[in-house]
Amino acid sequence: MSAPSSARADTAPAVPVLPDYAGGCIANLVPRIVTGTATAPDGADWIPEVAEHARQIVLLVVDGLGWEQLRARASLAPTLSAGSGIDRAITSIAPTTTAAALTSITTGRPPADHGILGYRLADGDRILNMLRWTLGNELDADARRSVPVRTFQPIAPFPGSAGPVPVVSKFDFGGTGFTAAHLGDSPLHDYRVPSSLAVEVAARLRSGVPFVYAYYDGIDKVAHAYGFGAHYDAELVAVDKVIADVVAVLPPGAVLLVTADHGQIEVGSRVELLGGEAMDMVHFFSGEGRFRWLHARPGAAGDLAALCEERYGGTTWVRSRDQLVDDGWFGGPLADGFADRLGDVALIPFEPIAFVDPADTGENRLACRHGSLTTDEMLVPLVALRGE
Repeated sequence: MSAPSSARADTAPAVPVLPDYAGGCIANLVPRIVTGTATAPDGADWIPEVAEHARQIVLLVVDGLGWEQLRARASLAPTLSAGSGIDRAITSIAPTTTAAALTSITTGRPPADHGILGYRLADGDRILNMLRWTLGNELDADARRSVPVRTFQPIAPFPGSAGPVPVVSKFDFGGTGFTAAHLGDSPLHDYRVPSSLAVEVAARLRSGVPFVYAYYDGIDKVAHAYGFGAHYDAELVAVDKVIADVVAVLPPGAVLLVTADHGQIEVGSRVELLGGEAMDMVHFFSGEGRFRWLHARPGAAGDLAALCEERYGGTTWVRSRDQLVDDGWFGGPLADGFADRLGDVALIPFEPIAFVDPADTGENRLACRHGSLTTDEMLVPLVALRGE
């Protein structure tokens, strides 16, 4: 797919880049790999052709590596930029946030089905942080007893696979609530430094498994901390080296597929705090800065949406929960109970701004962000590389 134009409020009405849930979308990637079909029944060719007859496939998810950012820095990633499919993009899901997107990748389902509909979701009047699996302000208290993982996210990962799919991921992520939520009982093979990722992938391939899932988080961490600039560029160079190392260990007939969960947009200090009139109608917040949910006080949802549209409609898509569901942003009707995890009104900026939750001060330090449905955040690469 080619990239849509980036509309701005002072030129033309902004149009969200909706996920392509029926075609080239990260939610459809694992089912296509597991079933061994490279093209969909309708003839769609969003999977690079080189993967069609692969004996083994390694799927490497590079957290935060957007297609637009990669294209703008192609010279810094010569290995990745030489791969098949670099000239096309697929879409992430809504919202374009790690917890929702990784779960859609591994389960092969849209957020409407798996229920991890964002970064911070409502659990009654409390907020469950998906990545930490903690409730409220208890950032160090594991909430798996009070919010059981299998109940909250019931879909097993890698559906249809003939056997367990080995996962190669960073040591830090083993044994966490979110790992259990999106990877289930998949066997984990950890690495502590980036150079070991290829070593672990090679060992799994030698065992003869048809599919290996690997994850790397460096791009996302650097973008959040430093924004776009020298640090980001240096990390992209390092990521390309990791990719080259994986390509070097591919046996004959194996293919590496590289994708991402979302892209990035630089926001920096451009944050918005709701004014007093709007705050008077808000019970609490959830979501994140670029997909901010407002949970309205009883009877205030309509007035709150109207006020936010009046004040922020020039920079932000203001939508009710029902509008987003009806328009297919989450991939279909929400499964039973999932609507309660969301707020009443969503603020989804198309300009490079973010909406502050006063209770989540740590988020205010982020340089680059994601969550919205702009081209920069929604489009991700799907690149195939073969070994020599």
